[in-house]
Amino acid sequence: MLPGSATKRKSVVAHEYAVMDTPQPTAQEMQARVLHRDGLMLVIDKPAGIAVHRGPKGGPNLEASFDALRYGLPRPPVLAHRLDRDTSGCLVLGRHRKATASLGLLFKHGKIGKTYWAVVEGGPAEDEGEIDIPLGRLNAERGWWQKPDPNGLPSKSRWSVLGRNNGLSWLALEPLTGRTHQLRVHCAAMGFPIVGDNIYGNGPRFGEPSLHLHAREIVVPLSRNKPPVRVIAPVPAHLQERLQACGWNGEDVVMPEMASSEP
Repeated sequence: MLPGSATKRKSVVAHEYAVMDTPQPTAQEMQARVLHRDGLMLVIDKPAGIAVHRGPKGGPNLEASFDALRYGLPRPPVLAHRLDRDTSGCLVLGRHRKATASLGLLFKHGKIGKTYWAVVEGGPAEDEGEIDIPLGRLNAERGWWQKPDPNGLPSKSRWSVLGRNNGLSWLALEPLTGRTHQLRVHCAAMGFPIVGDNIYGNGPRFGEPSLHLHAREIVVPLSRNKPPVRVIAPVPAHLQERLQACGWNGEDVVMPEMASSEP
């Protein structure tokens, strides 16, 4: 449990869901977002404001543009995991069935390192800690929305403060389990909701600020005989102003080189 938070834990109230809209990416736009490519997987920089897969109501989604990422293989890549529509950053794709199955097992068993950057309202009093709050479904109508639930699934998140300023905090968040909306619900439940979260926080139904949650880094131990693949996603424009206010000084980590010699 998080000790010494700046505010007491709060009940989480889910609001009507509204999002920023990103149009369907072109083939060139998708290829420009490739951060890492090898024979087994791709890591792409997901833009905020677009779903990763087609929903029941249709609309733009990244999967519809995956054919541009075949790079000579007979089939397009497949999602190895998911990110929320309004979350940006590192998204892993398997390039063929065997690789996708291996990636799925790594995600399932918590072997893949994931670090998110978030800007939150207020913030914890301590500089680092862990949140241990089980999560369950909010209700039957909104089955993919979550709430703190003592009878729910175990859910743990680790956090550290990277900067603070004027009622905002810049956090590095590491989900130790993989529940839907875990980081968003955990931050809101502890009294420091993520800026722009219009489900669990105080984000507006329309317009800015949009969700300030970014999948900054992913570390994938895909090959036993090689070091893990570490990929960092650049900070998107809609996060930069508040991150800079909290002390971020620009792209302070060198981006990994993309492997381009393999098919």
